[in-house]
Amino acid sequence: MKKIKFYILGVLLITTQVFFAQIEFETSVSKNNLGVNQRFRIQFSVNKQGADNFNPPSFENFKVVGGPSSSVNQSWINGKASFSQSYIYILEPKSEGEFVIEPATIEYNDEIVGSNPVKITVSKAVEIPKDPNNPEYVAQQNIHLVAEVSNLSPYVGEGIYVVYKLFVSENISVNDWRVTESPQYNGFWNQDIEVSEINVQKGQYNGEDYRYIILKKAVLIPQRAGELVIEPMNMDFSVGVPTGRGDFFGNMITRNISYSTTSAVRNVKVKALPEEGKPIDFTGAVGEFAFKVSTNKNELKSNDAAQIIVEVSGHGNLKLFEIPKISTPPELEVYTPEHKEKVVTSLYGLRGTVSDEYTVVPQYKGKYKIPEVSFSYFNPKEKRYNTIKNEAIIVDVIEGKELPSTIVDTTPSPKQKVITNNNNFRFISLNTEFESKEKEDFLNSTKFYLLLLLPFLAIPIGIIIGRKRAQRAGDIFGNKIRTANKLARKYLSEAKKQLGKKEAFYIALEKALHNFLKAKLQIETSDISKEKISEILKGKGVEISTINEFIDVLNDCDFARFTPTTNVMMEQEFEKAKEVITKIDKHL
Repeated sequence: MKKIKFYILGVLLITTQVFFAQIEFETSVSKNNLGVNQRFRIQFSVNKQGADNFNPPSFENFKVVGGPSSSVNQSWINGKASFSQSYIYILEPKSEGEFVIEPATIEYNDEIVGSNPVKITVSKAVEIPKDPNNPEYVAQQNIHLVAEVSNLSPYVGEGIYVVYKLFVSENISVNDWRVTESPQYNGFWNQDIEVSEINVQKGQYNGEDYRYIILKKAVLIPQRAGELVIEPMNMDFSVGVPTGRGDFFGNMITRNISYSTTSAVRNVKVKALPEEGKPIDFTGAVGEFAFKVSTNKNELKSNDAAQIIVEVSGHGNLKLFEIPKISTPPELEVYTPEHKEKVVTSLYGLRGTVSDEYTVVPQYKGKYKIPEVSFSYFNPKEKRYNTIKNEAIIVDVIEGKELPSTIVDTTPSPKQKVITNNNNFRFISLNTEFESKEKEDFLNSTKFYLLLLLPFLAIPIGIIIGRKRAQRAGDIFGNKIRTANKLARKYLSEAKKQLGKKEAFYIALEKALHNFLKAKLQIETSDISKEKISEILKGKGVEISTINEFIDVLNDCDFARFTPTTNVMMEQEFEKAKEVITKIDKHL
């Protein structure tokens, strides 16, 4: 009996050894407990050659700031061969809490092998030790991402700019970098200025000499008064940090580490435009401008065309206000103006010209007056409103048909006193119209026979209606469209009620879009960024073009509430929102 037990035990030991001799796939980390501002190294190691198709876990609670990198170690010691292949990542936690990193998988001998899970505990941010030999501390002291804002107290509509500079000291080197999160400019109209090439320049940071490069430039125009926030830019780097040791030739040995930094949040206090002295015709122009109205022809023949150009030029929010409209006599046929823009964006803001070009065609001979047009704007330097008036333009039609002299007078005439005469009763009818008191027998009447035939007529009508309903029910695609249209109308009903009331309309429209996503996605979309909304919709299979349309409408809502807007523009925005809701609903 004992021999049998020993035999079984021996078989088990041999089997276990064979199993473990086949493959070992392990997960190890540099630390299991860390602060939310710290990083750690995670390594997946396999001990068998020929293992491939490595598949890492999702790392959903962590940001990958480095890797994957791989290494292979192979040795022969005391007649025994050893092999190890590792896959390495540098991770940074996204938030505090306890998290489990799920196993990675790898394929060996047509079998899927999983590593062990690892538990990570993330606490509050910890202070980085001020150790001159600590690479992260060295990087922190020698790399600075700065957002420089030209004016922290502008008026609504006044252009400012922000420049993002990366300062690096001579003590370290930056081998690679990438922007992980772009800054957000909520409440601003914004336009990036192209940075064509990266040039290393010399400058100072906190009174010390640094090298710096310009990473990003943008023009910002605030759209509402109050405190607006320029959100930070986030960046990751590969940094060469000196170790304090030299090589055989005396050269400093450097160590490459992964490092991330963030620009500071910048608060901009936006001043409201003064109400005192605001002209009636002011449409939101802020800057320094010139204004003129001109025509290419002052003399022409009937049915010839002339162009009347209304032009605003200068420096300011050129794309964000309405150009004054001209009024013309009814004898001149005027076509919808062609809007033109020649605007350059630079650190000095928007410069250039915007214009409306009207085509005018006279119908009759004569002289016609285009009344004077005025343009008002606010000058932030002078802190006052200015108004420019253009003189009236005379269009002389020297040849053509004469203007008809007969004019229909549509002015209501005054009431006259009624005068009675002997003919007051001449319109009284002298002929009688009597009806017979005898009634038609119902049983032999037309109504009786119609009611009798009605059930027989209803049968084929019912069959036709039933077939139409079945056909409509089988039209899956058509039903989806109809359902989506109903849904769009439901959420947009409040916005439709507010058409013509600019601010109330755009608030209702934005709320409708968020309520729609809230109902479909079961999340509070008003609390998350537009980038996150785009990511969620992309994950649901919504087309990129449709997502962009949705985000465009949200941006328009934020922008248009604080800029001049016509009823036509609001109606167009409403139709655009209805269309994009219909498109998204097909995918959700």
